[in-house]
Amino acid sequence: MSRIYDCADETARKDGIADAASAVRRGELVVLPTDTVYGIGTDAFSPKAVAGLLEAKGRGRDMPPPVLVGSMRAASALIEDLGNHGRDLMEEFWPGPLTLVCTATPSLSWDLGDTKGTVAVRMPMDPVALELLKETGPMAVSSANKSGQAAATTAEEAIEQLGDDVAVYLDGGEAESPVASTIVDLTYAVPRVLRSGAISIEQLRSVCGTVIGELRKGRTKPKKAEEGAPGTEEAAGEPESPEAPEPGPAEPETPGSRDTDRSES
Repeated sequence: MSRIYDCADETARKDGIADAASAVRRGELVVLPTDTVYGIGTDAFSPKAVAGLLEAKGRGRDMPPPVLVGSMRAASALIEDLGNHGRDLMEEFWPGPLTLVCTATPSLSWDLGDTKGTVAVRMPMDPVALELLKETGPMAVSSANKSGQAAATTAEEAIEQLGDDVAVYLDGGEAESPVASTIVDLTYAVPRVLRSGAISIEQLRSVCGTVIGELRKGRTKPKKAEEGAPGTEEAAGEPESPEAPEPGPAEPETPGSRDTDRSES
C-alpha cells in the first residue's frame, strides 16, 4: 500500500523524504511536487526502475524521461558538453523552469530509453524536491499522470491516476504554476527552443544572444531535426505540451544524435 506524507507538517515532511529516498534506492516509484506540476520519479541509474516508471505511465522507450538534479554540480556530471551557453543558462535560471537538452556523458551506466545519447536535465525550484534530490542524486522524473491524461497539480490527482504503482507520495500542496518549463536544445552551435514555456525566448536571448525559436507545426523542419529527443514533449514532471516541435516517427522527449531521429514532473 502506498504511503502518503503531508509535507506541510515538518515531522511528516522529514519522515516522508527519508521514506521516499529509501524507496528510490530500492528502485521503487515516488511522487513529488515540483515548481510546475507533480512528478513521478525513480532512480535514474536503475534500468529496471526506469522501465517501471514508463510502465506505470503507459509509455514506451521512445519517450525517455527527463532527469531532475539537486545541484548544478550534479547536472555537470551527467553532461558531456554544455556548449557555449549552458553554464550561463544554469546560473541565470536554475533552480527554475528551464530544461536543458545536452549530450550525455558516454560513460554513464544508465538506460533512460531511446535517448540517442542525450539527456534532458532540470533543477526544480521546489524545496521538497530539492531535499529529496540531495538525498537520492539524479532522478528520472516524468509528469505524475497516465499517458494522455492531465498532469497532476495535487497529490490527490496523482493518487487517482497512479494508485499503488507508487510507493510514496509527497504532498506539497497544490502546484504553484501549471506552466511547463521551457526546453532548450544545446546540442547545436546555436541554442534552440524545443518547447516554449515559463522562460521566454527574450529572457534566453538576454543571456545567449542568438536563440532559435520553437519549430511550429506547418513550418519546414530543419535538416537536423530534433525528432525523438528526450524532454521535448514533457520535462521533469510536466504535462505533455500541445505545441511541442513537430514529431517524427514518435512523439519526442529528449534530442538524440544530430543526423538521426532523437526526446517531466
